[in-house]
Amino acid sequence: MADLATFALIALYFFVLIGIGNWASKKIHNTEDYILAGRSLGFWVFTILIVCSICSGMTLLGVSGFGYTSGWPGIWEQIFVPLAAAFCIIFFGVKLQAIGKERGYLTVQDYLADRFESPRALRALSAVSGIIVSLIYLVGQYAAISIVIVWLFGIPHWQALLISGVIITAYTVIGGLYAVSWTTLFQGGILIFGVLLMAPFVVMSAGGLTHINSVLAGIDPNFVEPWYPAAYASYAYATPEFLVSFGILLMVGLACAPHVINNVLAAKEARYFKWAPLVAFGIYAVVMFLVKFTGFAVRSLVEEGRLVLPDAVNAQDFAFILGVEHAIPNMAFWALFAVIVLAAVMSTTDRLMLTVGTSFAWDIYKNIFRPAATDKEVLLVSKVAIVFGAGGTLLLAINPPPMLAWLIWMGIGVMLATFAVPLLAGLYWRGATGEGAIASMAVGLVAAAAFGYWHQFVSPLPMHFSFFALVLSALAMVVVSLLTARSSADVLDGTRTGWFIQSPESAPRPGAPGATRLADKDSPRRQ
Repeated sequence: MADLATFALIALYFFVLIGIGNWASKKIHNTEDYILAGRSLGFWVFTILIVCSICSGMTLLGVSGFGYTSGWPGIWEQIFVPLAAAFCIIFFGVKLQAIGKERGYLTVQDYLADRFESPRALRALSAVSGIIVSLIYLVGQYAAISIVIVWLFGIPHWQALLISGVIITAYTVIGGLYAVSWTTLFQGGILIFGVLLMAPFVVMSAGGLTHINSVLAGIDPNFVEPWYPAAYASYAYATPEFLVSFGILLMVGLACAPHVINNVLAAKEARYFKWAPLVAFGIYAVVMFLVKFTGFAVRSLVEEGRLVLPDAVNAQDFAFILGVEHAIPNMAFWALFAVIVLAAVMSTTDRLMLTVGTSFAWDIYKNIFRPAATDKEVLLVSKVAIVFGAGGTLLLAINPPPMLAWLIWMGIGVMLATFAVPLLAGLYWRGATGEGAIASMAVGLVAAAAFGYWHQFVSPLPMHFSFFALVLSALAMVVVSLLTARSSADVLDGTRTGWFIQSPESAPRPGAPGATRLADKDSPRRQ
């Protein structure tokens, strides 16, 4: 399908990414620079990084595919997902950014280990959990990338995966978060502009929303309702009870995902947290609604016989691509659209890969197995871990999932079950203990696997499987914490633990009792 101009545009896009990675590599002098970009991210770089860490292949391909199969009952996703960005910045970012600077945190595992006084057990458990969920999530991202490249170039699926994997791995390994953050700003701009430009054409080509709604209602009257009254068909899972669990899954699960929450530690100034939640929500909500409407439009076009989806297990995930091809029959626009989708997917993929590398190198290798490791050694291990993580997930992505959205939701569900309770309890409940956090995370991880297996292979659950795992995780935290001794008062005060988001009067200042920097105790950033 691709012509010379298309090849040139895609090549230029990849060249810019590698160029940014090369530029970023010159700014890296220690581990903090590689993992947190020297805590130097400005307002727009930070805000777009948060948005694009949540935005993914799910946003363009998965969201439109979900809209294609579910109709209006799935529209709640367009509110829940943008709320995740706001939730992360408000409930996690305000506190973690402040204490992260004071105590030298490089990862969210640093916070958990410090707050719960568990430098080995909880750090290891949270790092392994973070790596597992990031790898699950990565498989979905690579599946999305391959859909685009296969469509555009007509090459085999494995070749598409290899090309995309090599490019993303290269600039992530070279430039760390500096590269990821600045490529994300570039990619985020492309994504926002592209969706605003192309989605309206797809909707208009299907006759506008009024006509689309009439077609959807003809398929199933509940397609134009806010939810399904019952799970009477395979697509009718967006019932009221499912939507409750769906809201918690997306809003809280995404917010506490390691590849998202770690970004708040890299913000340059605390004042960004005043407007960043609103800006992030507004930008992402507009993009999400437009993408969902394209899914509706393509379903209408298919029902009227004006468009045919490919014969594939994940056919609905091609909805946005084929909708653009139908509405804008111009090769130049197809090439531009391919860049837009690649930007959306890569903006999350690179952040996930960096999370895998830093979780292994910093939290496991450095802080557990080899405390004497130098900056140079930690950086090398991180880069090697990124390469191996990329290779493994590329192999798993060779057989794409039946529906991209389900794979992404599975990864988010594991994040919710393992990280939400320890983080929220750690930040806001002074009674939460280290033993409670370990029990909560372990129970959540095992329960997520058990309920996920049951839902997928035994019998569908009425709510998303992660909800049940979350309840058990919370119970484990409360019960075990009440039966064990509290963390020391110095740690609780130093980590600003309590029922407040921001408390300048009571928060310890650097140098005050309880404000000992983690970096002063065991950080290798200054060897």
